[in-house]
Amino acid sequence: MMAQLIDRKQLKADMKTLLRTAQVSPRAMTALYLGIILALDLADTAAGGSMLYGGNLPGTFVSVLAGLIGMVLSAGFTLYCMAVRRGERAEFLTLFDGFSFVGKVIGLNIVIGVFTALWSMLFVIPGIIAAYRYRFALYNLYEDPAMGIMEALEMSKRQTMGYKTQLFLLDLSYFGWSLLAAAPAVVLEWCVSYQAVQAAFAAPTPAGIASLLALAPVGWVLLIDLWSLAVSLFYLAAYQCTELGYFETAKSTSGVGLGAKPPKPDSPWGSAGPDGLGGL
Repeated sequence: MMAQLIDRKQLKADMKTLLRTAQVSPRAMTALYLGIILALDLADTAAGGSMLYGGNLPGTFVSVLAGLIGMVLSAGFTLYCMAVRRGERAEFLTLFDGFSFVGKVIGLNIVIGVFTALWSMLFVIPGIIAAYRYRFALYNLYEDPAMGIMEALEMSKRQTMGYKTQLFLLDLSYFGWSLLAAAPAVVLEWCVSYQAVQAAFAAPTPAGIASLLALAPVGWVLLIDLWSLAVSLFYLAAYQCTELGYFETAKSTSGVGLGAKPPKPDSPWGSAGPDGLGGL
């Protein structure tokens, strides 16, 4: 079957309406999810795991552990959104459901990262295409934790044929939100001179000490994560549910995936038609 041209605006509107019916508030779930991520980031920074501030072995261990836990929590958040789309009740404990198949969640994330990095070594564009090719692999695993890692990847390759451009446009439609959420991090990256920290250590003048305190790692992490959390409350759950709508449509048109079936004629996801780049 050919890929469908998804009505992105209608799907986004439908997901916003659907989220209002969720028995567990999507904003509360988002706050819990990102609140734990914030705590992990603070622990990472306090342990000295960030290479920016001079990493150490114990700190690196904490940093890796925090990253792995973040992957599993991301799985739990997606499982919550899947339950909302199915009209099922998902408790706050759903956020921790990924720990029931933690090995596969971490393994698949690592394999996706490695494959994408290898394609990126050829050039930027192949790396971007690879990222979209494996976009649905984690969703396949979340739906059926019994499947193998490579099976989930292969299914994603078939499901995303004809949908990569549409997924890119979906990401682009949320770019403003993503940029707003990352604003403090962008300021820190581009507007703060790290030479000022070295100068403050070399010549500890009152002004230098003040600038050093202003750049305190924990303070910056707290500011960045709190800001990101506040902004994400307004869009993250809707973004995730909308992307899952693309996943469901891709399963229907490809016939690949758990419960895959042809879409109904009155499907709100859009009318049939290729996305212009075929199986890229």
